[in-house]
Amino acid sequence: MRAVVLLLLGVNLVSAATHTLQYFYTATTGITNFPRFVDVGMLNGEQISMYDSTSQRKIPKQKWMAENLDQQYWDSEIEHLKGTEQVFLDSVQIVMSRFNQSAGVHTWQLMYGCELNDDGTTQGYGQYGYDGGDFVSLDKNTLTYTAANPEAVITKHKWEANRAIAEQNKVYLENECIEWLKKYVGYGKDTLERKVSPQVSLLQKDPSSPVTCHATGFYPSGVTITWQKNGQDHDEDVDLGELLPNEDGSFQRMSTLNVGPDEWKKNRFSCVVEHQDKTIRKTEKKIRAKNETSVPIGIIGAVAAVILLVVIGVAGFMVYRKKKGFKPVEASDNSSNERITDTLISSGSGSSTSS
Repeated sequence: MRAVVLLLLGVNLVSAATHTLQYFYTATTGITNFPRFVDVGMLNGEQISMYDSTSQRKIPKQKWMAENLDQQYWDSEIEHLKGTEQVFLDSVQIVMSRFNQSAGVHTWQLMYGCELNDDGTTQGYGQYGYDGGDFVSLDKNTLTYTAANPEAVITKHKWEANRAIAEQNKVYLENECIEWLKKYVGYGKDTLERKVSPQVSLLQKDPSSPVTCHATGFYPSGVTITWQKNGQDHDEDVDLGELLPNEDGSFQRMSTLNVGPDEWKKNRFSCVVEHQDKTIRKTEKKIRAKNETSVPIGIIGAVAAVILLVVIGVAGFMVYRKKKGFKPVEASDNSSNERITDTLISSGSGSSTSS
């Protein structure tokens, strides 16, 4: 289960100037008491819908989703995902055989979605991953696939032999996905355009421990945390943590300054948090012990957020890979008759094809 948690810490959290619609399909094997297939919908980094193979229901995770979409929408989504579920469960077994694996905890994942920037430009992407690593990605401009390792080259060649699916995926990503993204942004406008300033605390376990600057409860996600030493910017011995979601849809982030107690005594340090048009400054006089009852609320929110992501199976690592770039590999095909199914990545399409 630890490996699953590591996948989630890189979940994509977008800037206020970009709107994103993303779907994550995850098939698992070897994990007890966990759904074998999960679909999660995300808008601007916030969960908006969820389907799992245990309940076989797709449900809204935002009030405005429930208020604006009728039952026919949810029923059609469920029918589509039931078919996709079996495709993914079969595929994870096939990929396991590619790596000569017959047991253990393994995941087969698809991340796809689109982005709408404030200047009107758009992007679309679709990537498959296995066990938290890249496997195959769609290049919608050339209608080809990029293999990330030798085991994926077979899949690349088989999927490229059926060009029609790549063409349909391209149409979806460039048109229908953007249309739905605009609809969802309109439905959740009041929530998505809210502005909430962060609560900032300086935390320290004991006088000899590093000091952590913790900002939590802010929205939107864009925040800057910096340190100053005697009034001057200081970026040495600083560890900036990941941006994480809270259960209420707000965000949190930490920055830790690793200096010894003597350094603290000789200098004047402060943490500066900038969010929207507001700047919050905390000095060493405001340090709290991490075991104070008033402090752990945000930290508990972080743990809860990670647990929530584990439960819903979001493949955040795939988003992180997409941002860094997909590294291809070239290798010769072999005569294997194994078949992995490429799912048409349009939500509600109900289509898939074998290659």
